[in-house]
Amino acid sequence: MTPEFWVAVGQIIMIDILLGGDNAVVIALACRKLPPAQRTKGILWGTAGAIVLRVILIFFALTLLAIPFLKMVGALLLVWIGVKLLAPEHDDAHGNIAGSDKLWAAVKTVIVADLVMSVDNVIAIAGAAQGAGDGHQMPLVIFGLLVSIPIIVWGSQLVIKLMDRFPMIITLGGMLLGWIAGTMLISDPAVVRLDAWTWVPKIPQTDTVKYAAGIIGAVLVLLIGKWMASRNAAKAHAPV
Repeated sequence: MTPEFWVAVGQIIMIDILLGGDNAVVIALACRKLPPAQRTKGILWGTAGAIVLRVILIFFALTLLAIPFLKMVGALLLVWIGVKLLAPEHDDAHGNIAGSDKLWAAVKTVIVADLVMSVDNVIAIAGAAQGAGDGHQMPLVIFGLLVSIPIIVWGSQLVIKLMDRFPMIITLGGMLLGWIAGTMLISDPAVVRLDAWTWVPKIPQTDTVKYAAGIIGAVLVLLIGKWMASRNAAKAHAPV
């Protein structure tokens, strides 16, 4: 019950609020086409799988942070996921696909996307927990993960309702993934550390560079997504 403990608690809650919203957007985008009766299942199963992966990741957080090129790969995956969400494949027979198939496809998308996006989240929580002392680190980490569950579940349900009313949110959500991809890529140890991997060009870690990378990533996802969406539409209307 020390001040350091409560400071760490406050930091973890803020991290979950700031970073959990991104995961909520991913869950909402992945589950938006599910029938209303299955949306809650998709959200709950996807969140459960994501939380389990976070628990596993937390034990490797510091090691993952030091691995070069990991964030680069994650950034490319996020761009791909963002593009696929902006330009989904057209379903045959007017989308009459078995509900279970669509449910587990959405769950898989949630888990993969959350795995990619959770590296920074988990490391941030671990860093905040370290300020409370050795004896409280793991309890605080578990607390942080528990706090993230209602934030993600409630947030994703809210975003789904908003997307039904304002389809533009889907585009903004895809661009958000591109923004995260851009900022993740330039923070990779391979381009940050001057004393290692000298053959890799280094990127200055300034706010200007960070914002520029985020904007480039968002625009890239938007352009590729719109191009693929128009191509898919042309294929769907092409004569057989």
